[in-house]
Amino acid sequence: MSEVTFDGDFCVIIPARMSSTRLPGKPLADIHGRPMLAWVHDCAKASGAERIIVAVDDADLHAVAQQFGAHSVLTRNDHESGTDRLAEVVTQLDLPEDQIVVNLQGDEPLMHPELLRQVAGLLVAQKEAAMATLMVPIIDAHEFNDPSAVKVVASDTGKALYFSRSPIPFHRDGLPEHGAVLGYRHLGIYAYRAGFLQRFTAAPMAELERAEKLEQLRALAMGESIAVAVAKMIPHAGVDTPADLERVRDVLQTRV
Repeated sequence: MSEVTFDGDFCVIIPARMSSTRLPGKPLADIHGRPMLAWVHDCAKASGAERIIVAVDDADLHAVAQQFGAHSVLTRNDHESGTDRLAEVVTQLDLPEDQIVVNLQGDEPLMHPELLRQVAGLLVAQKEAAMATLMVPIIDAHEFNDPSAVKVVASDTGKALYFSRSPIPFHRDGLPEHGAVLGYRHLGIYAYRAGFLQRFTAAPMAELERAEKLEQLRALAMGESIAVAVAKMIPHAGVDTPADLERVRDVLQTRV
């Protein structure tokens, strides 16, 4: 699999929204005197990205982002996904079609900057790919069969063949011995070419996407190529619940 990790011309966009069922106002959650979004912005800066943009859906959040020095863009509050929010930023800022855009979720304050560089580098290495993502090996049978753990199968040349909540590949002769790799779990970190983002969000939902509830299947249904590689490290989980927030506070205590 061809892969490049680089400190080059890529842009990080951080979509952040205030409405969260389990943790309302999540981007502004206090972590040692700073909003969570500021910590996420730090991760993006450490990646060496040429440009970092925070895409928000709320005027108060927009003001806070500007206060800690972010380039903040106020977007519509009716987007169904962070990808739609990214596409609006691409349009608002008239980014070049070949601009590499890395999507860093606004609830990932512990994201490894190296992973942002790695996923961007995949689009440098694979010129024909429209988007890129990362995966990690699965050795636990429970995780392999868990529908909340999205699996991906890839070609020998580093192209995603399919993503599923089902355990793929299916081991017809039974699962291999304990400790063997059963498959690969998809990580929700993406890089896109800016022009593709606009085509992607304009396209209708694909049948496979509707069945699996996996947005990336729309790209495969469109006939686009998705570059994929094994992540250089396993990232920390994002923040979805109050318990997650406490875990992140504990980890970041050493950085205060």
